[in-house]
Amino acid sequence: MNDTLVTIVGNVATHVEYRETPTGGVARFRLAATTRRWDRERSAWADGHTSFYTVNAWRQLGANLAASVTVGEPLVVHGRLRVREEPTGGRDGQRRTFVDIDAVAAGHDLTRGTAAFRRGGGRREPERTMTERQDGTPTRDLESAVT
Repeated sequence: MNDTLVTIVGNVATHVEYRETPTGGVARFRLAATTRRWDRERSAWADGHTSFYTVNAWRQLGANLAASVTVGEPLVVHGRLRVREEPTGGRDGQRRTFVDIDAVAAGHDLTRGTAAFRRGGGRREPERTMTERQDGTPTRDLESAVT
């Protein structure tokens, strides 16, 4: 209930690794998000700092991401933010901070390109049939997939 939900827009930075676990499949990849600012002096956009996030997506979302996403593609990821610290392994006791996102939803960023959606996950798609309008031109209708 007190989870921090975030939406990150960025580019896929690593290959999507998918593996099966006892609790279901999981996909894991890194997402790079770079800030962009308008530089008034040069009258142009300038790249700022790049942040990297490890994205974990479980079950059907993970399988769909693994089948749909490749390195470099623009993506929008919405999920739970997880910040963790781990020791670096050195004698000085330093720790590294990692930022993970447990994805709830993800998709291509359509402001930067187009995509074609294909329903997956075992759901049955409605059947498409051709009918004619009163003027004789063909049109597609959707029939109910529920029997």
